[in-house]
Amino acid sequence: MPDNSNPNRARDHLANERTFLAWVRTGVATIIFGFAIGRFSIALREFMKFEGRSTATPGLTTWLGIISTVGGVLLILAGLRRYRITKLQLDSNTFEPAGFVIDFVSYLLGIFGLALAGYLAYIEIYSK
Repeated sequence: MPDNSNPNRARDHLANERTFLAWVRTGVATIIFGFAIGRFSIALREFMKFEGRSTATPGLTTWLGIISTVGGVLLILAGLRRYRITKLQLDSNTFEPAGFVIDFVSYLLGIFGLALAGYLAYIEIYSK
């Protein structure tokens, strides 16, 4: 049974919902970004075929788009999980800040960003 004696209860739950919506926005943006990467790669490959030239990329861009899209879905699911855990903790007055999830997502996105930057550098160097 929720403890209604906390005067900040509504504010805490609304903040939890806003945080969840931030996870959703980030996940949706990551999904759209991945879709754009994948579609651009496919369109570029088809354009190169139409001109009779071979593609400079081995199709890795499509895989980066797929990884980004799946990552966006996983971000939304991680946000939902965190929202539910926080809701239960707020209801039972046992709230603990997120530690591992925040670190994990930050490092994972950092690694993905570096991989994408490295790939772009590779394409720039070897496409000339």
